[in-house]
Amino acid sequence: MGERRPLADRLPTFPWDRLAPYKRTAAAHAGGLVDLSVGTPVDPVPESLQRALADAANSPGYPQTWGTPGLRAAIEGWLSRRHGVDVAEGAVLPTIGSKETVAWLPTLLGLGEGDTVVHPELAYPTYDVGVRLAGADPVAADGLASLGPARVSLVWVNSPSNPTGRVLGVEHLRKVVQWARERGAIVASDECYLDLGWDGTEPVSILHPDVCGGSHENLLALHSLSKRSNLAGYRAAFLTGDPELVRELLEVRKHSGMIVPAPVQAAMRAALDDDAHADEQKERYRARRTRLRAAFEGAGWKVEHSEAGLYLWASHPDLDAWDAVGHLAERGVIVAPGDFYGRAGAGHVRVAFTATDERVREAAARLA
Repeated sequence: MGERRPLADRLPTFPWDRLAPYKRTAAAHAGGLVDLSVGTPVDPVPESLQRALADAANSPGYPQTWGTPGLRAAIEGWLSRRHGVDVAEGAVLPTIGSKETVAWLPTLLGLGEGDTVVHPELAYPTYDVGVRLAGADPVAADGLASLGPARVSLVWVNSPSNPTGRVLGVEHLRKVVQWARERGAIVASDECYLDLGWDGTEPVSILHPDVCGGSHENLLALHSLSKRSNLAGYRAAFLTGDPELVRELLEVRKHSGMIVPAPVQAAMRAALDDDAHADEQKERYRARRTRLRAAFEGAGWKVEHSEAGLYLWASHPDLDAWDAVGHLAERGVIVAPGDFYGRAGAGHVRVAFTATDERVREAAARLA
């Protein structure tokens, strides 16, 4: 019997652990820590969603992996109403948060040794982790034409981007779809910030007919209710797209017990049927974004992209990423260094505006 190789050996060091000493410095500030490093919601779960969860609490039986008919209808209705995307009936699948799908999609699709998976050069680290878990080869590339003869099986797209907030336009997305289809590759589009466009920017789904020509073949889109509805703690998300791929993923998830709990499915349905609470939450984020952006730019920082999502992609003319993290930590403010998301981010930091109004005001005051 061969020596066991722990799965963790395939993975990089968890990046957030490197922030610990900077957090200790920031926490010593007289006014307390302002944590702008992680995009976790801090506002309350809307009461109507809490009620939907509680009303479904008496759920002794196993939930449906595919989701209840009411949830599937709510997903389909939201996609059509808010984003102009009409999916085939039933071509939706609830997931246990979107990070779970990012991490396991290559494995669930049967990819492994000999398969190449492309993800953006600046990207959420879990894209790379998911490829390594599957035993496939990750490639960070924004220009697909430069990939040469590699057998690309899956292409990740993330628009709006985490960390930069960059939005890919219709023409760009159309070229990605065309390139992948010519090679028989699947395109998976992480669209969890799709509702959060700023300053007139309207992000578009990979499944929009202007992008895909009305065919969802070999296309998947991932969505999350963590930011839209403050449901990060519920692990509420879903995927949709090519009916054949969704059906394949459903079968694998049924066998492996990857099921969203029934009360969470009820809360998801309530959230997707109600746009008002999402609009209110977006306005909270808009106000925080406006205040923080003005404060950083007023202090000599440059903000690039950031036209959507929950982050400012910022750089200081005299500091690299980690020096910038240290500079802000001395003022009691913690941000994420850009190289967490790839070598191309070494000159930037990611600033989340998911803190409370009071903490955002405090951060702005310290920058001033």
